[in-house]
Amino acid sequence: HAAAGRPRASRGEGSGGALLAARGGAPRVGTGSVRRVAQLARTVPRARFQSIRGNVETRLRKLDAGDCDALVLAAAGLVRLGLGERANARLTADECLPAPGQGIVAIEIRESDERTRSVLDRIDDCAAGVALAAERALVRALGGDCRVPIGALAVQEADGVALDAVVASLDGRRRLRRQARGPADTAAALGADLASRMLADGAEEILAPHRSPR
Repeated sequence: HAAAGRPRASRGEGSGGALLAARGGAPRVGTGSVRRVAQLARTVPRARFQSIRGNVETRLRKLDAGDCDALVLAAAGLVRLGLGERANARLTADECLPAPGQGIVAIEIRESDERTRSVLDRIDDCAAGVALAAERALVRALGGDCRVPIGALAVQEADGVALDAVVASLDGRRRLRRQARGPADTAAALGADLASRMLADGAEEILAPHRSPR
C-alpha cells in the first residue's frame, strides 16, 4: 500500500543528444519505453527507434559511443543521480506525457500498519499523493503495465486536480488523448472515470496489440 509520497521531482522527459534539433531528419533515438516511442513517433516522424537497456550510466555510455543520436530518459532520474546537465533538452507534456507516477518517490507499507502510517503522514506531500492516486487509478482501469503505451499526468490546481492522459500506437498514427478535472479528494475516481471515457472512445483497440497473452 502506498502510504506516502515525497514532493514530485521533474515529471517530464530529458533528452540527451540531438533529438529535437533533428525533427526534420531521421535521428536514431534510444529508448526502452513503448510509451515514448508511441508519442515521439508523432513529434519526430522520421525517427528510427532503437531499444536500449541497462542503467542510466550504461545508456549514457552508449549515447557517447555513438550507438544512437539521442537518448530519452526521465528527467527526475538524471537529476537524482547528479546527471541533470546531460539533458540538453526537455520534452514538454504536449510532446510526450510521462509515465504514470514518474518523478514521485512513494513509500509502501502494509495496509494494516497504522502505526507506521501515522508517522509517514507527517512527511507525506499532498500534491504528490493526489497526482499518484489519479494516475494509478487511470492505469489500473485501462489495464496498463510497462508494456502498454499509456502516458498520464495529474497536476493539483487551486480548485482541484487536472488529469491529462494518452494512449497511442507504436507508429504514432493512432492516438487518443483526453483530459478531465475534478476535486482533489476524489482523484482516484477521476482517474477511473477518465479511463472509462477513453475505453468508450476506442482506447482498447489501440492498447490490445500490446497486451501480454493471458
